[in-house]
Amino acid sequence: MAAPLYTTASGLLFHAGKILILTVGLPARGKTHISRALERYLRWMGVKTHVVSLGDYRRKTLGGAQKLPPDYFNIGEKSPETLALRKKVSDGCENMIWEFFEGGGQVVIYDANNGLRKNRQALAEKFDKLGIHVIMLESICDNKEIIETNIRNVKISSPDYRGWDQDKAFEDYYGRIRLREQAYETIEETEWPYIRIFNVGEKIMVNKIRGYLQSRIVFFLMNIHNRFRMIYFARSGQSLIEHSYKADSDLSPAGWEYSERLKEAVLERRAKSLEQRGYDPKERRLVIWTSTRRRAHHTAWPFLTSARESSPRVKVIEKPQMCEINPGVWDGLTPDQAREFYPEEWARFVKDPYAFRAPRAESYHDLSVRLEPILIELEREKEDLLIIGHSSVIRCLLAYLIGLPASEIPAIEVARGDLLEVVPTSYGVHSQAFHFWDGPGRRVDTADGEVELGHLSNRDENNFYENYAEDTKGKKKFTTSDLAAHCNGVEQRVLTEISFLP
Repeated sequence: MAAPLYTTASGLLFHAGKILILTVGLPARGKTHISRALERYLRWMGVKTHVVSLGDYRRKTLGGAQKLPPDYFNIGEKSPETLALRKKVSDGCENMIWEFFEGGGQVVIYDANNGLRKNRQALAEKFDKLGIHVIMLESICDNKEIIETNIRNVKISSPDYRGWDQDKAFEDYYGRIRLREQAYETIEETEWPYIRIFNVGEKIMVNKIRGYLQSRIVFFLMNIHNRFRMIYFARSGQSLIEHSYKADSDLSPAGWEYSERLKEAVLERRAKSLEQRGYDPKERRLVIWTSTRRRAHHTAWPFLTSARESSPRVKVIEKPQMCEINPGVWDGLTPDQAREFYPEEWARFVKDPYAFRAPRAESYHDLSVRLEPILIELEREKEDLLIIGHSSVIRCLLAYLIGLPASEIPAIEVARGDLLEVVPTSYGVHSQAFHFWDGPGRRVDTADGEVELGHLSNRDENNFYENYAEDTKGKKKFTTSDLAAHCNGVEQRVLTEISFLP
């Protein structure tokens, strides 16, 4: 349920009060991945959520591992200087947690090891006395492959090991883990609500979880994983009747040509990206999601033809929830006609295009609610995924993955002919945009005979409710390339590259 349309005097939702989630677990057990994924989901629900990372705060305050005392990560006695530094970091994190709660926040996820029972007990009691509901979230992992993947993909690329040889960094971090294992105490205290996750989603145990919001947290955590996969987004091809929602028309000749070019672009780009990361594309399945509209699932047909010819592993799934937004009585109208025939509704639409619902239509909020099962399936999917969709649907899915606020969903421009690659990581997403098509549906001839290319060109004004982008905060519209670079202050690391495929 994205961005609830109601508010409360306290700003807290679902009568859940304020919640502090303490992560517990040894290093490289996926705590950061779980924390960031949960933060993304709760923010999508409209819950004011923030991750406080002890590791990030320590690096920001004290610098990388090279600048720390030799005994900083040791178990046992430490020098007074080291104890003072560790207390400075922990006190700073606690202050950040309390400041977020005082500022109207509802959920804080404290991303730290919290491996000693007495320390997490003291921390839980401190916030419990202040009226904060405390939940302990333990990530247990005995899968050596997962641990080593986490170390190589996340830990040794952190500022702690900048300039280090990768093998030496790997051994150093593994040594840090072995030290922690000697003193680590798993959660056994039943007086606190807790959630225990085994091997990042393989099994889950819960204790004293109560209320709607806490149950939604458990539900989400039951559906996530940290397996590497690539997600691609692309518009469906041009149809014979572009301006009508009711006419479920087939692809135009240009649309069929577009679908062939899309297949070539996706297979080429995916193979290149996987090979760069050491994977064999032929050993990985590509799953394609489309809506049940003809122009969407027919755009995927060339992939099935390719599968019969060269035997790549491809599976196409039609999902009715992914149909485009319903324009209601505005179906087929131009903006001028909508402004003339429905002046009051038009004024409300321009004021808040996310929440506004035209007569017998859907708002973007309605669409976001409809897409929530798709978001959960998106988290569950372990294979490489291509989503061939309508612009309104892609806007919502991208906003969820990248972390855009709900008010800016209608502002996202998704151009036909652009392929967006999104790779989920522990700290956020790595996004790249690729351009592969300049044919009908993207290109428009201007009055002086020149050809204009770009994200804002050739929008069918008779289908403006699907394509219209209005940013309610007065910011610029978000194009596909802007999305690849955007980071909504969620402390995510987003890498951007804009390329042109032949």
